[in-house]
Amino acid sequence: MKNRFSRADTSILSQWWWTVDRWNFIALIVLIGIGFILNMAASPAVAERVGLPSFHFIQRQIIFILMGFSCIFFLSLMNPIFIRRIGVFVFIMSILLMIVTLIFGAEVKGAKRWIRLAGFSLQPSEFIKPGIAIFCAWMFTEKRANPHFPGILISFVTLAVVLFLLLLQPDLGMSIMVCAILFGQLFLSGLSLWITISCIMAGIFGLFVSYFTFSHVANRINSFLDPEVGDRYQINKSLESFYQGGFFGVGPGEGTVKNYLPDAHSDFIFSVAAEEFGLILCLIIVIIYGFIILRSVARCLEENNLFIFLANTGFLIHFGLQAIINIASSMHLIPTKGMTLPFISYGGSSFLALSFSMGMLLGLTRKRPFGSYDLKLEKWSQT
Repeated sequence: MKNRFSRADTSILSQWWWTVDRWNFIALIVLIGIGFILNMAASPAVAERVGLPSFHFIQRQIIFILMGFSCIFFLSLMNPIFIRRIGVFVFIMSILLMIVTLIFGAEVKGAKRWIRLAGFSLQPSEFIKPGIAIFCAWMFTEKRANPHFPGILISFVTLAVVLFLLLLQPDLGMSIMVCAILFGQLFLSGLSLWITISCIMAGIFGLFVSYFTFSHVANRINSFLDPEVGDRYQINKSLESFYQGGFFGVGPGEGTVKNYLPDAHSDFIFSVAAEEFGLILCLIIVIIYGFIILRSVARCLEENNLFIFLANTGFLIHFGLQAIINIASSMHLIPTKGMTLPFISYGGSSFLALSFSMGMLLGLTRKRPFGSYDLKLEKWSQT
């Protein structure tokens, strides 16, 4: 290994090894490993409860892990121009598939978000998050290079189309996530004060309208604010798991919350971690998320290419905000929202979309000893 990956070796793998953020790469592998262990603990009980073989979800998760890891590794090898092209392609395809889903998709719990492809359920809207991060970063960069280019207008029109499709499903949580990604990028690209205030006011107004438009949103908010209103079964069981687990947990496989929570292997897998492995594992998970985010932010601050900086900002908002929402929902710090815990929860579409984000982030945060990458000339240039 030492001779094969020496600094004198000019092979693709050797260059990748010496330029990629190896610590973040390892941290992602650790997260995936923790997720697999927790799925081993939680999913058999869920599978048996719905009449499936005990290892049904585990076998499928292994497939998702292999596909996701391959995606991370492949994209981390690529240069910025290829990452931009594949990101925009995936964004366009996800919009088209969202339209197909609204027409032909199966309705589950009152929402049309999934479509069957090759024996698997695909949620195209998951890929909107990394896709819009790439697309809007490109638009804002072109706007900075050419003040006459309508990059901001194109981004807002695109956002309006995406929000329209998401609200038809409906999926308010995904809508908030997409808005957060675009607003974060717009703010860091030099957002003026009046646009900032306008965006904040528009967001508040949108939440206000959603409360009175979507009954499930009103029910979740009312249930969060008043314990006597609505169905609190899942959140009560989730909170019990934190109490039962204590500091060290009841032991692997000894937890009971997975026997009662319908989404113990996905939306509430953090509760399974709390009960069976205790506060220790929960803190380890939070620390790993924090490590990946802070280390990525540090590398982004060294970046002098606006597109790379803004794209990575979008990926980190996707990764970090999703983790915060899931953990906060499990602990009843915010109204419950069906959102997976990155790389830990069961779920193919979410796992692959997050792999897509983090693979592109690793590719864009690679060290560039030859200067900066010129996205127009498609080559390295001296700084």
